[in-house]
Amino acid sequence: MNGIGARLREERERLGLTQRVFGDIGGVEPNAQGKYESGERTPKADYLAAVATRGVDALYVLSGTRTLVLQGSLSPEEERLLGAFRGLPAADQAAIAQLLGSLANALPRAYAKVSRRDSSVFGREVGNGEIAAMR
Repeated sequence: MNGIGARLREERERLGLTQRVFGDIGGVEPNAQGKYESGERTPKADYLAAVATRGVDALYVLSGTRTLVLQGSLSPEEERLLGAFRGLPAADQAAIAQLLGSLANALPRAYAKVSRRDSSVFGREVGNGEIAAMR
């Protein structure tokens, strides 16, 4: 398997997609997707552009180098967390992603219960913008 095929498969698996679904996104048949991943064929630019819209790191697929996040766009804490996450095995990354998804779904319901009257715990009345910032 060539490097492009292996990295393409890695990206597909990272996104949790089947070859059929991934091929549909890229506009190719499942057998073509399999050939890309096995290294029998090389994907074209329009295919890579299509899968990139769904979260594939096309630079990584082509070169083996991850797309860099713009310098300064992450806080030091975010950089530390992202680095730690990337160092985890795929199964642990999946568990963390599931946990974060569950938390993200639960938080809006929890904060919706906070009203202006309930905000007295802050020692003053809290505005809607401040409550939204807590979400």
